Amino acid sequence: MKKLLSALSILFVSSLFTIQLFAQTTGKIGGKVIDSKTSETLIGATVSIQGTTKGVATDVAGKYLLGGLAPGKYTIEVRYIGYQTKSISDIVVKAGEVSDLDIALAASTSKALNEVVVRSTYRQASVASLYAVQKNSVSISDGISSEVIKKSPDRNTADVLKRVSGATIQDNKFVVIRGLSDRYNTAMLDGASLPSTENNRKAFSFDIVPSNLVENLTITKTATPDQPGDFAGGLIQIFTKDLPDQNFISFGISQGYNTASTFKDFISGPRNATDYLGFDNGRRQLPNGFASSTQIANGLTDQQNLNNLRALPNDWNRYINTALPTQNYQFSIGKVKESEKSGNRFGAILALTYRNQQNIYSDIKRDFYGYDYSDDAYKFSTSVGALLNLGYTFGKNKITFKNVYNRIFDDQYLGRTGHNNSGFDVNYYAFDLQQKALLKSTLEGNHPIGEKGAKINWEVSYGNVLNDQPGQRKALYTRASGTDNPYQAVLSSLTKENSTLFGKLNEDSYSGGVNYSTPIKLFTQSTLKAGLLSLYRDRNYDVRFIGPLFSQEVLNDPDRVNEISRRPLNRLFSRDLIDAGVYDLNEISNIPSDSYTANSLTNSGYLMLDNKLTEKLRLVWGARVEQFNVNVTPLVYSNATDKVHQNYTDILPSANLTYNLTDKINLRASYSRTLARPEFRELATSSYYDYELLAFQQGTPNLKRTNIDNFDVRFELFPSAGQIFSVSGFYKKFNNAIEAYNDDATSTRVIRYFNSDYANVYGAELEVRKSLDFIMPTAFLKSTTAYANIAIAKSVAHNPVNSGLNLQFADRPLIGQAPYVVNAGLQHNFFNNNLTFNALFNRVGQRLSIAAGGQYANVYEVPRSVIDAQLGVKVLKGKGELKFNAGDILNQRISFYYDQNNNKKYDTGDYTQSSYKQGSTYTMSFTYTL
Repeated sequence: MKKLLSALSILFVSSLFTIQLFAQTTGKIGGKVIDSKTSETLIGATVSIQGTTKGVATDVAGKYLLGGLAPGKYTIEVRYIGYQTKSISDIVVKAGEVSDLDIALAASTSKALNEVVVRSTYRQASVASLYAVQKNSVSISDGISSEVIKKSPDRNTADVLKRVSGATIQDNKFVVIRGLSDRYNTAMLDGASLPSTENNRKAFSFDIVPSNLVENLTITKTATPDQPGDFAGGLIQIFTKDLPDQNFISFGISQGYNTASTFKDFISGPRNATDYLGFDNGRRQLPNGFASSTQIANGLTDQQNLNNLRALPNDWNRYINTALPTQNYQFSIGKVKESEKSGNRFGAILALTYRNQQNIYSDIKRDFYGYDYSDDAYKFSTSVGALLNLGYTFGKNKITFKNVYNRIFDDQYLGRTGHNNSGFDVNYYAFDLQQKALLKSTLEGNHPIGEKGAKINWEVSYGNVLNDQPGQRKALYTRASGTDNPYQAVLSSLTKENSTLFGKLNEDSYSGGVNYSTPIKLFTQSTLKAGLLSLYRDRNYDVRFIGPLFSQEVLNDPDRVNEISRRPLNRLFSRDLIDAGVYDLNEISNIPSDSYTANSLTNSGYLMLDNKLTEKLRLVWGARVEQFNVNVTPLVYSNATDKVHQNYTDILPSANLTYNLTDKINLRASYSRTLARPEFRELATSSYYDYELLAFQQGTPNLKRTNIDNFDVRFELFPSAGQIFSVSGFYKKFNNAIEAYNDDATSTRVIRYFNSDYANVYGAELEVRKSLDFIMPTAFLKSTTAYANIAIAKSVAHNPVNSGLNLQFADRPLIGQAPYVVNAGLQHNFFNNNLTFNALFNRVGQRLSIAAGGQYANVYEVPRSVIDAQLGVKVLKGKGELKFNAGDILNQRISFYYDQNNNKKYDTGDYTQSSYKQGSTYTMSFTYTL
């Protein structure tokens, strides 16, 4: 074994040495060849070095790579049947680097036998290809590349999404697009749909995906038939890095300081070494062999009661440590091997990420409807991630196998003091661990068919989402208000407010699809595309609410009750009390039960035509058919209405029209029919107590799907490559919009879901990205780029009439919709891009969070401004980079309030649901690439 390990170590070190040595002697030219009018990739185009026999053909993705080139200047020639040959000069190749060059070819307009050769320089060709990609998007969309991500302080995909036109982030992880809440968006990773990561809402937690693993990110705002039909705000597509163009090794390290947290006293429950690795060591979980719900309901013997109480996690100590600086580590390695004979290439990328942060949220104000509380929350978070992408190109074919795994470990302690209108002062304690994990594996193939440009794409995918709460422990102490009496623990009755929750959500998803496209002779240029897709999801949610209560013998002795219940928290459930028989094990049992199983099957097919009607007019149109079947079943239920079964089929037409007014101006118009289906959680009767919101959350089994009609227009001007000025207008009509409201018909507040009758949303977007040399043609201003995107929207949702729901108003804004969103920034490059500065601004208008019930008013989120900045310096001959990031410099309060006077302003007389500051964060990082 030792010999094997030694041999592997020597082989690994030798490989690294070979990688570095080879990288230092030769360079490469690589990129993609596309059609200048449609941006369609050209399969089999020949790219060759002028004056030599060295050349390659583009693969099914239109990509090429010329390797083994000595440093120097080169001229390449690109040929493709039916297109003008292009000769590109002044391509500089450096040792150990890839000179990226995407090439746009124009269709030949002459039938003469003489070859037409278009000549350009490297810079001219780069600009032309970028123009083509910008102008030829099929639908209205916005995106961000990995290069832009590198120049921002963003650490995960949720942060990146803030920079996209019309996008905002809620709770630092959920995305809102065009003012529409996260439940109206759909997320995809490497072409496969992502399920909801949350127990209690339809939402994907975008902070799971680290930004350094993202190749590009696109938000599509208008539908086309080849995309899933389950969205209205936007389709968020995340693509991770593909096979590398050259071998590399990269590592990074960063340390961060938070003004509200770092080096301050940090209170937590028990801490284990594995917490720093993102995994609970099992001591917080219910042990194997623990009594089942049925056994507890039927009654335990004294010995069984004793054994099970002893088995419960029982460390209620509050440990005080010092909050450490945020730590972030990244490592990635890429390897590519090319056959000299066949030109086939095999590549792999492995990336690992680690992040640990300890945040303190002090003095969280909660002052509403008889509650007057102050909370202090301490969150210990570890995030670990891994990416393994494999790719193989052979001939014009390409197969990739992409794998992403990420795990987030959030361990929070919350301490609460204050009083309520029941006449009690309160001390409340909550120890809450959540473990979230995402695994996604996608196998994809792209293959040409024949020699006329037809191609087929296939994909199979597996995904797993885990949301585990292994022991959310809560304890409540009270005393009569206005007295100096000692606080006493509430141990006479078990509720979801003072019990221990053991919950686990596990969801598996399986999908497969095939897409076929082929050029057809129709109008000046057309493409026919068709496809089939199936997606199956299977969820299991198991939850128990368990806790010890005073035995009847103790309850019969008031003096003993007082003596024990006045014990401090760390001694309240001590072993001596358990052994003395003070407590009986209890469990909350609901019918229908809070545990449930769910599954859904979506089968879809589409037909799409991409017609170049004239040289300036392009129409992409077609229809998608989606058949959906969903089942949600509580573990125990008594009424048939608690069980959900829905089966329906929808036809979703769409049309996107683009007119090239000039070479730099596009006019766009589109229509699409989309829908929003209820998520499992929105349908399930499962009830969850949110101790921070002081409310229950529960689903509604009879929710209907939402049908949405979408209309968009857009004006686009591209002053030069990489720059844009666009103005968009949009209108959306929702039938049966799915929303949340305060169901307060009883004394207990429950956040439920319902269908509003209909809602209308209309608005406009403005996006500008422009270098400032138009002010004065100086080198400084030419290297300075200003950008801004502004979205303005208005919505009106109409509550259902005679529905039996306890709703205050006939109409109101659509939940989650912001009246305005502003993203802006300024970027400057110094000293030939060796020093960069980037400043970013974000502000979101007031938006409705929860609709009013009969007693509780509308809940709004207060607007706040966020300013981030970054300074980057390249060192060590450009292989290393130092970055200083400043995040949320203004550190304005995050506030939610009940609008008591319905004037949509946070002012005197309004109640505060929550209000706190999260602190500003300052980070220093270093990355190095071999």
